[in-house]
Amino acid sequence: MRKTMMKRTIFAAAAVTAVALSLTACGGSSSPAASAGAAGSSGASGPMPTVKMMIGGIDKQIYLPYKLAEQLGYYKEQGVDMQLSTEQDGGVGAEDAMVSGQVDMSGAWYNHTYDFQLEGKDVISVVQLSGAPGERIMCSPKANVHSPADIKGKNMGVTDLGSGTDTLTQFIASKAGLKSGKDYKTVKAGAGATAIAAIKNGLADCVMTTQPTVAAMESQGVAESAIDLATTDGANKTVGGNWPAASIIAKKEWVDANKDTVQKVVNALVKTMHWINTHSAQEIADKLPSDYTTNKNVTKADYVKALTADKGQFLPDGLMPAGGPKTIADMFTTLGKDISKIKYTDTFDNSFATKANQTLGEKTTTTPAGDNG
Repeated sequence: MRKTMMKRTIFAAAAVTAVALSLTACGGSSSPAASAGAAGSSGASGPMPTVKMMIGGIDKQIYLPYKLAEQLGYYKEQGVDMQLSTEQDGGVGAEDAMVSGQVDMSGAWYNHTYDFQLEGKDVISVVQLSGAPGERIMCSPKANVHSPADIKGKNMGVTDLGSGTDTLTQFIASKAGLKSGKDYKTVKAGAGATAIAAIKNGLADCVMTTQPTVAAMESQGVAESAIDLATTDGANKTVGGNWPAASIIAKKEWVDANKDTVQKVVNALVKTMHWINTHSAQEIADKLPSDYTTNKNVTKADYVKALTADKGQFLPDGLMPAGGPKTIADMFTTLGKDISKIKYTDTFDNSFATKANQTLGEKTTTTPAGDNG
């Protein structure tokens, strides 16, 4: 899955001084700028830093905050020229693009910080957007799956082999005493239309997928929700605690060299999370591009209905929730990964979200993770 990617292009304004140009060359695609001023204005007197971020499926409902922040104008308001992109089926994954240097940040699941740290790559989460995976295990009515134990003997569809949905499926099955390859088979089903086709064509009995694909499957009568991981309550019931998912992850070396820029990005996302928390699913959908909420498989009404049901996955303040890192650590341990050398506090940094809430004058409601995860 790891691929060599072309190097990033560095943008700099013509008026930047010799010192600034030197710093830009050393610091990646982010050029230096003054710190953000008031919450509603960047207050930057220097050039606006450019940040490249790839999302693990930018039109998926679980990842809507990244695009919504752009639609609301919050990146520019905070003084960041954000360039968003999305991973393509069969292409490099969002998190891999970040590690290879194609982009600065990745909108991806938090559990990838453990994946990379197991490989000796220091990757951390700088803001947490959801406390649940936002996924549902959707199964054909004929499969008769209603609990993790019912996975036995089934073909389980995941986005890709080795993906986050693959790991999560294994974790859920293992808690029911089942082993991949022995008690059930995992197959690549992709997302969206390919996931729907996998169920229709009998390639998979079930697939782990997100909204709006869930709504499309239900409206077409293709599959029904068998296991809920889309809500905080559902995640707690299935995996035993908060399961932090959507986040922004980046190499710690890059974060340390670009703290002012990281803070601007986190400010924008935290402001977006508070906006989501205080607006309806309809209002959120109205702000997104039409092709995000309507396509050949789902209507906007379906999208809004789905978001209304699953909106609770989003954290209102961007803080890593207490117990979240421990739940992820338990998952890796359960799957036979030795993470004894990885510290909880080395996988995330709550300081950016804490400062963002203070700068924005917002109250926090999430109990943040501490030294014990």
